[in-house]
Formats: sequence, C-alpha cells, structure tokens
Amino acid sequence: MQLYTLRNQLAIDLEGSLAELAEIGYTRVEHAGFVGRTAAQFRAALDNAGLRATSGHAGIPQPWNAETWKRTLDDAAVVGNKFIVHPYFGTGPTGPIRDGAVYRAFAADLNKAGELARRAGLSFGYHNHHNEFLRQTGTETTGFDILTGETDPRLVHLEVDIYWAWRGAADPVDLIERNRRRIKQVHVKDMAVSSGFADPGDGLIDFERVFRRAHEAGLIEYIVERDDAGSPPRTPEQALDTARVGYQYLAGLRY
Repeated sequence: MQLYTLRNQLAIDLEGSLAELAEIGYTRVEHAGFVGRTAAQFRAALDNAGLRATSGHAGIPQPWNAETWKRTLDDAAVVGNKFIVHPYFGTGPTGPIRDGAVYRAFAADLNKAGELARRAGLSFGYHNHHNEFLRQTGTETTGFDILTGETDPRLVHLEVDIYWAWRGAADPVDLIERNRRRIKQVHVKDMAVSSGFADPGDGLIDFERVFRRAHEAGLIEYIVERDDAGSPPRTPEQALDTARVGYQYLAGLRY
C-alpha cells in the first residue's frame, strides 16, 4: 500500500489506520513522508501495527547535495526500507519541461543519488508521472527516454506508475519491453472512464495483461495507490475502502 493514498486519514489517526491496513491483510507499505513523526517514531507505529515499510518516496535534493541525501538515506535505514524512490519530476516554473538538457542534468543527479543509496544497501528508483512522456523540443525523444538512457540501470531502477504511464500515452507493456529487468516496482493505480482515478480493478486498465510480463520486467513489488482516495468529495476514511478493494483485487488476480 502506498501511504500517500491514505495521507488525509493518517493525519487524523496514524496508529488506527495502520492497524486497519494490517487487518485488511497488508504486510508491507510504501511511505511518502513520516506524517509529522521522526523516522524512529514512524517505525515504531509500523511495528505496533505489524507492518514493514519496505519502500519509501523521498525526493533527491535539487540542487544536488550529497550530505542532505545521506541524511535521507539514514532515515530510510531507520524505517527499514529496501527501496527508496524519487517521486516526481517533469515540471518547471512555466509548466512541463520540454528542454532535454534539464532532463540530462537531472539524470546525472539520479545516478549520484543511486550510487550513495547502493553504498547504504538500498535500491534507488525513479517514479514516473505523465510529463516525462512529452517529446523534448525539436526532437522525437521524450523526457522518459532521456532518464532511462542516461541513468545507470545498476544504480537507478524504475517504479512504473501504470496510471500515469497511460495518461502519458505510454503502454506499460512497451515500457517493459524497452526496460527489461529494470522495473522492480509498479503502482497499481486504475483509470476511470473520465480519465480520473478509480479503485484498482474498477477502471479501464488491464493489469492482467501488464503483469503477465512480470518476470521480464523484473517486478518485485505491486503497490496499491489512488491519488484522490481520501480527498473531497470523498472523505479521508474512504481511502481505507480503496485499500480494501485494492488488496482484494490483487489477491484474486491470476496471470
């Protein structure tokens, strides 16, 4: 479970919400910050619920700062992460980035972050949205092409957000074919007919078709997420409904 899905509910009741996730059947989560706690306090809350945060979202410093990143890695070790993932890139002050040089500079920083993560015993990944799939000005090359081409696969794996890939007009199966054994994680996020978000299994995306390529991709973690699960007009508590639906969907999926 990606805890960003539950961010509003966690702010209301961290301990109770984590306990509910465990009751649903989850054993692992991916955090997106520590909900106002220290890394040690957050780890204690997870332990009390019987959960492990095997993965976490944390942005690399921009401009790059190795010492700041090392402190983030220290927190990841406290929480017990095996994976640490940069969550967002692709927009600048004027909107979506269309300058390939900006992507290339960022890719260099991803390699630096990945090397330090490797030394700390962590696998460092990059999580996509949809802006990366825009062609860069004057070329046929997308930002995602640059990021995957300019980063070292030994240092930077991919966490493919299946919903955002579709929004960016990128078939996840094509991404798997072009990035074999590099996609260690996926966000199982579904698309409604309106192109908004849906609970996993309730929308348009054929996850079975994608997951049949799991071995080829290198998949290890399947992470349930819905960005608006607890946002108006939904209530924060309804994010737990999404958690329940997502768990039941993946538990019953065969491919």
